[in-house]
Amino acid sequence: MSDLVVRPAVPGDIHALHRFVVALAEDEAFPGDVTASPSSLTDALFGAHPVAEAVIAAVRERPVGFALFYPTYSTVLGRQGIHLDDLYVDRIWRGRGVGRILLKYLTDIANARGCGRVEWWVLRTNVDAIRFYRRLQARGLDEIEVMRLDGDALRSF
Repeated sequence: MSDLVVRPAVPGDIHALHRFVVALAEDEAFPGDVTASPSSLTDALFGAHPVAEAVIAAVRERPVGFALFYPTYSTVLGRQGIHLDDLYVDRIWRGRGVGRILLKYLTDIANARGCGRVEWWVLRTNVDAIRFYRRLQARGLDEIEVMRLDGDALRSF
């Protein structure tokens, strides 16, 4: 796929990023849960205090996928890591290596920054993604339970 370019996202990519976030939520069967807006994504990625980074996969300058990530820290490793929050490829571009190339770009960033790991969550119902990640030698962590406080529970804690 010689026309594919992966590059850091720029403010002009915000509408494509938002479209991808909405499409990912639709794929994962929770489209009504998306409250992120182009404005909130702009602030998170390019505001005064960015909290995340994104990379775009583009073919002939047209975005076809993205990865959004942010730094973590492991007290066990004593090193920084990266949490991959979203990895998405347009349906018509799936199965062509775009997701693998995005993940490779992200692991190159992690290695360059001296990170000890790249981690992410996958819905158990997203069996295609799980198969994809396992083919790339990622492993699931049965010993970890993801916990969350949100909504009323977060506000009333």
